[in-house]
Amino acid sequence: MSRRTTVLACFVFSTLLTLLTAAPAAAASSSPSDWDYVALGDSYSSGVGSSGQSGLCLRSPNGYPGLWDAANDPKSYRSAACSGATTDTLRATQLSALSSGTDLVTLTIGGNDVGFAPTIITCTLVSDAACAATVDIAIKALSDDIPAKLDATYRDIRRKAPTARIVVLGYPILFDETAPSCGFAGMSIPKRKSINKGAVELNRVIAERSRAAGATWADVTDEFAGHGICGASPWLHGLTVLPPTDSFHPTGNGYRYGYLPALTSALR
Repeated sequence: MSRRTTVLACFVFSTLLTLLTAAPAAAASSSPSDWDYVALGDSYSSGVGSSGQSGLCLRSPNGYPGLWDAANDPKSYRSAACSGATTDTLRATQLSALSSGTDLVTLTIGGNDVGFAPTIITCTLVSDAACAATVDIAIKALSDDIPAKLDATYRDIRRKAPTARIVVLGYPILFDETAPSCGFAGMSIPKRKSINKGAVELNRVIAERSRAAGATWADVTDEFAGHGICGASPWLHGLTVLPPTDSFHPTGNGYRYGYLPALTSALR
């Protein structure tokens, strides 16, 4: 083979390799109006905490997926996200919403796998030390069990939607740690710090595993900074009586001004 032929062959091979490896991000290179969009995940993706929730999964058009749909008018939009979803239930019940033609997939997942809600409720009722111990148990579960569950989830999503852009969004840091008072039945500052430490670790693990799977990681902590529970301008519900499911979820402002900008930025 001549030197010229060898160079040409290498160029063709490298070009094909570039095209193949870029395939999952193909959706990002076209207009959102051409995309088929599917939202998966747990209550932070179904829109719990915002107005307009309905059905057993408590889906709302005012969660971040519905807001993104309204702002971008994709070719199609479907939400399979469901309150209470874990990695196991997502894989068992939500993947049927995907297809080889899906262009964009978004999700939040992992919080229920480590008992996010029960941990917070426990911390409401127990001492500062007991709260810290409960959070430490959840953090240990993160290290022992959750990475493999996340890996399997992202792998199954990619198998069902091989060319889609997958955006994995994180969870906000829930509490303002500076306010001296957090209202009736509110958390002490030590409890708030313990819970926030758990959220930081949860985000770290999800970010690591999503990036390893080739997904786009969208951190929301900057967007929610200054808007934690107990703060002057919260974008998250504290302990809520009616409906109780809103407890410790984003408000309408949290989805509109926290999650939606984070997703929009991740897709640029």
